[in-house]
Amino acid sequence: MGLAFRYIVFAIASTLANLLFQECVFHISPIMPLATSMAAGTGISFVIKYVLDKYWIFEDESAGYTEEIRKIVLYGAFSVATTIVFWVTEIIFWEVWQSSGAKYAGAVVGLTLGYTAKYFLDRALVFNGR
Repeated sequence: MGLAFRYIVFAIASTLANLLFQECVFHISPIMPLATSMAAGTGISFVIKYVLDKYWIFEDESAGYTEEIRKIVLYGAFSVATTIVFWVTEIIFWEVWQSSGAKYAGAVVGLTLGYTAKYFLDRALVFNGR
């Protein structure tokens, strides 16, 4: 299985885990179900994607606890930055064309841009021990 294919499959798997976990939490959360489910889905997605990227994409071996914390923080920062790219792209498509089709096209473009940028950032700055 090629690297690009694995990366795409893992991105899809992480996204599906996020949405499924959100759905479960939304229905059982006694307070603020939307916010709670979004936070829970994001958390599980982050952990899954980090582990898959670390071991199956970048074949990373940590040098110790401090180094692992540094990687997690950087990985998280890049995740936030590329999520903003995704959201902004989706919003721009919606604002320009005012249709659901445009909104979802913007989401696909934004996700593609975000995941592409994230791969190169992670390769260069997070998992660069290869």
